[in-house]
Amino acid sequence: MAKVKLPNGAVLEAPDGTNAYQFAEMIGAGLARAALAARINDKMVDLSTPITGEVSLQIITNKDAEGIEMLRHSCAHIMAEAICSLWPKTRLVYGPTVADGFYYDVDLDTPIRPEDFPKIESRMAEIIKADRPFERIEMNRDEARQKMAGDIYKLDNIDRASGDVISFYRQGDGFMDLCRGPHIPRTGAVDPKAVKIMSVAGAYWHGDASQKMLQRVYGTVWRNKKELDEHITRLEEAKKRDHRVIGRQMDLFSFQDEGPGFAFLHPKGMAVWNEIVDFWRVIHRKYEYSEIKTPILLNESLWHRSGHWDHYKQNMYFTTVDDMTYAIKPMNCPGGLLVYKSNKHSYREFPMRVAELGLVHRYEASGQMHGLVRVRQFTQDDAHIFCTPDQIESEVIGVISLVQELYSAFGFKDYHIELSTKPEDHIGSDEIWEVATNALAGALKHKGLAYQINEGDGAFYGPKIDFHINDCIGRSWQLGTIQLDFSMPMRFEATYTDKDNTEKTPVMLHRAILGSLERFLGILIEHYAGNFPLWLAPEQVRIMPISEKTNDYATKLAQVLKQNAFRVSMDLSDDKIGAKIVKAHGDRVPYMLVVGPKEAEQNAVNVRMRQSQQTVTVPVDQFIAKAKEQIAQKSDQLGM
Repeated sequence: MAKVKLPNGAVLEAPDGTNAYQFAEMIGAGLARAALAARINDKMVDLSTPITGEVSLQIITNKDAEGIEMLRHSCAHIMAEAICSLWPKTRLVYGPTVADGFYYDVDLDTPIRPEDFPKIESRMAEIIKADRPFERIEMNRDEARQKMAGDIYKLDNIDRASGDVISFYRQGDGFMDLCRGPHIPRTGAVDPKAVKIMSVAGAYWHGDASQKMLQRVYGTVWRNKKELDEHITRLEEAKKRDHRVIGRQMDLFSFQDEGPGFAFLHPKGMAVWNEIVDFWRVIHRKYEYSEIKTPILLNESLWHRSGHWDHYKQNMYFTTVDDMTYAIKPMNCPGGLLVYKSNKHSYREFPMRVAELGLVHRYEASGQMHGLVRVRQFTQDDAHIFCTPDQIESEVIGVISLVQELYSAFGFKDYHIELSTKPEDHIGSDEIWEVATNALAGALKHKGLAYQINEGDGAFYGPKIDFHINDCIGRSWQLGTIQLDFSMPMRFEATYTDKDNTEKTPVMLHRAILGSLERFLGILIEHYAGNFPLWLAPEQVRIMPISEKTNDYATKLAQVLKQNAFRVSMDLSDDKIGAKIVKAHGDRVPYMLVVGPKEAEQNAVNVRMRQSQQTVTVPVDQFIAKAKEQIAQKSDQLGM
């Protein structure tokens, strides 16, 4: 008999071979109608999968995140069929899901243009309306290769696939594509009004610029049209917040042809950068970190020892010094270990928390670079914690507290957490992995934080915790990470003297909170749409005299504010005050101080606030005190 345990603890029994959909019918007709897939013993499968023996079972619907993923995966196949029917000479490459959608890479000499999107959507609607079943067909590797003979793309996919069984999915009696699955039961489970083709771009096969340029067609699908419309609205809002556009408008940074992928920070951009770094240092002193600095250029032998030569060489830059090969560091950890090894250490020094704002370089293909969020040179807010095994949980708790304090100050209070566990390809014993994973989970539970398990997605050297923040328009950004590493301390023969006077290898925690500072700056710009809170604003105050008669008062006021550490400017132009105010609002200046004869006589200022038409006249001392309080509190609210 097949015996299944449901998420609510209930147990159902049926003859062996009863499939997941039939169990859904046993649970209820409504659930069966909504069912898209199933999870059997933590593995996602088709509803047609037969069940034998004792298993856990969850029926997946479009209310589940996995259900939306399944819709998008299946919609990629529907789009592929539509494209092939419209352009019969199309050769399909592969079509995965991505955040909020899916794409398919196709080899087609005829360019697909935006004006073609409506007819693709129309053909997809026809396929959806036909309500064709998705049928899984399995073959051995030789049979699959024979079926795909002559198709270089599918043969390559077969060669890259793991396992002895190669699966295909057929939609009805016609279209079939190589795919691991699983899929929704029928094309009709998709709402055709919730489907939209978004864009088309060039993409090299496997990202290799020496290969033929393919066409990558992007699409999206949601539960219903309302959610699709909300998604389109978010995208439009995101365009308004594009940090590349706002960065130019506010003169924060630029990119130059002489250094593609290398950001040039301008004075105003450096003002924001320095505030980020200064606060980062304050917080790290509070949590008892020491700060180090390691060279960006280190000998090739170091990268062999660290393992980067074998696993990361294609992303590194190299040069020659005195006929020896050196690498520009892509990561800070090997240098940090050299600092650790420069002295002998005792358990009494642990936990040892060492932080570095390290400048690293990583190769990014030109087509993958994107403003500040994808660059070739960036500063990473790394830290490495050396400790004993029994200190892991308490140290992770401390890092989580630091994360919460840092994110909150920058206005990020909404985030989710993922715990990634042991992958198949790993080093270290199962016992130490269990200790490490339990320590990470225990720290999250101690902090009362919900988290998702990413089974088997840890690094080969240890489990990890990742923090994904949500910005003000709901976009998710992966920022912080805490990773346990069993490999590198052993590779570097790092040791400490334990209580029993024996030499042992320390546990090493890698952690980054903001990640790349350049990327974080880009995220901040988009999160605030350039309207930074007062403490971060590159220009905090602009003084605007009504006429040249009060220019002297404005100049004296500017000096007073600068002496009080404000970033202040003056608009002494001949423009009328209305035009000055409009310009200051456009420049996103938090406080505009309008001064005329009356304000000069009273040693006061008429205060206007960004994105507000309200004004208030207050003494200069009162303005300074209130603004300083807002800066000290890291407040994102303006007001006198």
